[in-house]
Order: sequence, then structure tokens, then C-alpha cells
Amino acid sequence: MAYTSSTLIGLPTDIGASRLGAAMGPDALRVAQLGPALERLGVQVSDLGNLSGPANPRGARDAQGLRNLAECLSWNRIAHDAVLQVLQQNRLPILLGGDHTLATGSISAVARHCRATGKQLRVLWLDAHSDCNTPESSPTGNLHGMPVSSLCGLGPTELASLSGTTPALPASSFCQIGLRSVDESEKHMIRELGLEVYDMRAIDELGMREVMRRALLTLLGRNDRDIHLHLSFDVDFLDPDIAPGTGTPVRGGPTYREAQLCMEMIADTGRLASLDIVELNPALDLRNQTAELVVDLVQSLFGQSTLMRPAPQAAPR
Repeated sequence: MAYTSSTLIGLPTDIGASRLGAAMGPDALRVAQLGPALERLGVQVSDLGNLSGPANPRGARDAQGLRNLAECLSWNRIAHDAVLQVLQQNRLPILLGGDHTLATGSISAVARHCRATGKQLRVLWLDAHSDCNTPESSPTGNLHGMPVSSLCGLGPTELASLSGTTPALPASSFCQIGLRSVDESEKHMIRELGLEVYDMRAIDELGMREVMRRALLTLLGRNDRDIHLHLSFDVDFLDPDIAPGTGTPVRGGPTYREAQLCMEMIADTGRLASLDIVELNPALDLRNQTAELVVDLVQSLFGQSTLMRPAPQAAPR
């Protein structure tokens, strides 16, 4: 792996979501023993605990049609500063959400760090939703539906500029996998931005192995000093039959084995450098089974496999 030490950052908020409960996600992952699971794989883990931010006011829409923008901005600044600090310590930040709004701050920090260190950023976005809504197109006003558009410079100005530049990163840096619930306006946005997308039909037709091969193709043969791979893992990426503990479940997602292969192939690149785990809602779960499944998949992401396999070879320096 690119990093042998990681830092857990708990961000307990459901400020951008329509349903309460994702604020309990960080503690559910700790109950499921995320830290010890990584330590068993040889990863040195520190835990910042849960950071503090504004409460969820459950507000009505503002003049822009958005809910809780000021509070979302505050939480994303907290996420940005914490993730950036961990990256500057040469550790792998693992953001424990919370809803997917937080990826705006997290990835803004990663983009800022990549500009400072001269690295190319690649973002894998595992999600049932494209999160490409804008203030004008959002049917709900919930900001967890806007992080991709914000990072591409088309969301609320305050969020779009968090990285110090607008956009935070080019749309070509994104690869979205597992989509199966996309608004009509988002379909147009995906085409307009030219986002690389593998929806569930692509996974059905090509298979997860080929989808991941294509998604990771740009990393192959690259010097690992030149590339930063960020994974933004929304729990609703998974089929709700195996992962019921999320606020916006959509039927027809990846199976356990497809998700595990996805994680194993990311691990094989040796390029993972930062991670979001978001939209875990224990209030909707059954005996914490979704959190335990996520921990299992994260172990695969960090190199656990059924058989011993050779470590990935670094590209020539």
C-alpha cells in the first residue's frame, strides 16, 4: 500500500441527508472494530475520535432552495482541515461519516494536497447515486446529492471553492461505479461534464472485473509518487439485501462478492491514499450487520485476501 499508517476521522453528522441516523455511522464502525481489523493487517491506526460541529437544525429550504447550507459548509470545512492535516503527516486519512456531503470537504483537501505535491488525483466514487445535482436542479435541496457537482465547480459557491480553486478538480478525475438511481437533470449533467460512469447495467454486461480494470487503467505503469487514489465509498453502493443500514437504499446493487472483488482490485494497485466511508445509518440497520460488512470490505481494500498473493510492484522511480 502507499501508506502503512492511517488516521480515523469521525464526522458524526447527517446534516446533508433527508433521514436522521448517519451521524451514528462513525461509532457503528468502531463498534464493528474497524481500527483493530486494520491493525491485524499491519496498518498502524490512530483515531482522532469524533470531531464536533453544528447540530442538524432540520431546516426548511433557503432562498437558493438548499437545506442547512451554513451548517454543511461548517462541517465540510472541518472535514477539509482534518483530512489535509493527516495528509501532511504522510498518513492515510479515513473519513468516517456521516452523510456524503462530507466528501466535498474531504476531496477538496485531497485536491489541495495533490496540487501542493504535484500529484495527479484519481477519485473512485462507489455509489448508487451520481450526486451531481445543483441548487437549481435538486428535487430535495439536500446537499448530500451535490458533492460531485460542487467539486466540479457547479454546486453552491461556498462549497465549490473549499479547495482554494474552482473547480477543485477536473471532472475527468472522477470514475463513478454502481449507479442505478440518477435524476433526469443528473443524466444531462453527467453528459455535460463528461464523467466516466459504470452504472449497474455496465457491471451486468461487462462484469465487475472488467469494470474495475477500466476504472484503474490510468493508474497502471505510473510512478506511485505521481498518483493519488481516493476512494469515496457510499454504503448505498451495496445492494440493500446485504447492507440495509443506509438512508437511501436502491435495489439491484453489487453483491457481496462483486463488492469484495472491487476492493481487492483497488488493493492490488497499491495506490490507495485516502478514503471516505459515508452514509452508514445504524438506525436502519439490523444488529450492526452493515457496519460489520463494511469493515470486512475495508479489510479487502487494505490487502486481505483468501490466498497469499504477491504484493503489488511499485512502478520504476
